[in-house]
Amino acid sequence: MLAFGGFAYLCFLAVAAAGLGFVGGAGVVRGIDDPPTAAVPVAVAIDLGLLALFGVSHSVMARAGFKRRWTKLVGVTAERSVYVLTSSASLALMFWQWRALPEPLWTVHHPVVRAALTVVALAGTALAVASTFFTDHFDLFGLRQVWLHARGVPYTPVPFKQRAIYGHVRHPMMLGLLLAFWAAPTMTWGHALFAAGMTAYIAIGIALEDRGLARNFGADYERYRRDVPAIIPRLYRSTSRRDPR
Repeated sequence: MLAFGGFAYLCFLAVAAAGLGFVGGAGVVRGIDDPPTAAVPVAVAIDLGLLALFGVSHSVMARAGFKRRWTKLVGVTAERSVYVLTSSASLALMFWQWRALPEPLWTVHHPVVRAALTVVALAGTALAVASTFFTDHFDLFGLRQVWLHARGVPYTPVPFKQRAIYGHVRHPMMLGLLLAFWAAPTMTWGHALFAAGMTAYIAIGIALEDRGLARNFGADYERYRRDVPAIIPRLYRSTSRRDPR
């Protein structure tokens, strides 16, 4: 079980690295703006299918009702690692089979503005990564579960306290991803399709997650949701004491 959890995590790291190259147009296998390999209607249909496959599988497997049934098959300890592995596989398939639409939607020519957009995209990537450590990175990606199992220690959920960026925005990881997807000096139609599809997934995911957290934590989370915005950060820190997530 420990080896499986480690394998799933390594797969995630590999796919995350491939994703950086893919969105940045310098992918090892394929970049988002590579030369086209299919007619526009075919490319759009394939790309939308890949986005839907990732979004549906990622969202459905995160729901409590699905988890109750799924853990009867894979077990509670492996559930998160299976989720990470499945999500990584769907992303890898997207990066591999993406059909480029390289016609530019916009192009920024001023070197200072281009550099600024690149910095924003890199800052978004850094925020998405850092936000996982403000909660519990190893629990989020299934390593804590298998490590406790290997030691014979019962699993207990990680209490999340409102700290750092979580005092200003509820979903900093999603904010970081949006910045990374949209802050492009040259935005092609294919890149815009990818960014729009992932934005739709993020919006739906936030709504479902907030609903589930409110159901699990009641008034505590409702108070946190009322005090702290979902995506656009407040400049001042919320007075809420605790994020029950």
